[in-house]
Amino acid sequence: MTPNSYSSLCDEFYVDMCINTELDLPTQRDTVLAFFERIQKQYPSMGRFYRRDNNEYCLEESRGLGQYRWVTLELDRVGSGVVNPSGFEMAYQQDRLVLDLVPYMLSISHLDIDSLDVTFAMDFDHKGNHDEVIADALFGMTAFGTLLDVPGAKPIGFSPAVVVALSDDCHTQARISIESKTSVYEPCRRDQQADEAISLSFTIRRYPPTTGGFDPLKSFEYQCQLAEEMMAEKIVPNFVQPLTETIAQKRLS
Repeated sequence: MTPNSYSSLCDEFYVDMCINTELDLPTQRDTVLAFFERIQKQYPSMGRFYRRDNNEYCLEESRGLGQYRWVTLELDRVGSGVVNPSGFEMAYQQDRLVLDLVPYMLSISHLDIDSLDVTFAMDFDHKGNHDEVIADALFGMTAFGTLLDVPGAKPIGFSPAVVVALSDDCHTQARISIESKTSVYEPCRRDQQADEAISLSFTIRRYPPTTGGFDPLKSFEYQCQLAEEMMAEKIVPNFVQPLTETIAQKRLS
């Protein structure tokens, strides 16, 4: 499947990469600016730079066109992503640049990497009860779904998250989460509706081995391939399509 295929199934599609570190990252003015200036040199359209309240830094493109790049530098994490990419390679090239830069610009060595994440995420707009959509689409006749058989029961906290190991040493993992943005009070108040979207996030995470080195770039390539395969074979047919079908049914009812 292509990003356009995914975009046709949701309202927003994201491809993100995250380097989680053991040690705190540099915060010196010159170091931070030099890192983001190097990113901007490669992508001149990334012109919006700002610092958040928690001293996290972000460089991004304008969000006005619906497709944009971003790179963040946090206390112990470096993030890179593209919203609604036209192709996987559009996002991957940016991620590879970040992976190439961080060793010598932010002093991140293989020893400092706690884990590396590749994430595909989707947003589904829905004005109604998000928990109801998730419960109807994904829980059905499961043990959790039977709780709704109780007279007067309403779903108000259905945001499942599951992690599975994909290797014998558990250093390669997959995480799927579906997040409702409906508060626990909204289903009981007919005049309130969720303004945000239902979010689905699928992440392939790798931890460095306890023996031998860790090549972040090689790991990244493997994780991207694995994420694409699992999205096409597992996530879309078993999670995405039931969500989109349920939302469509509720819009017609």
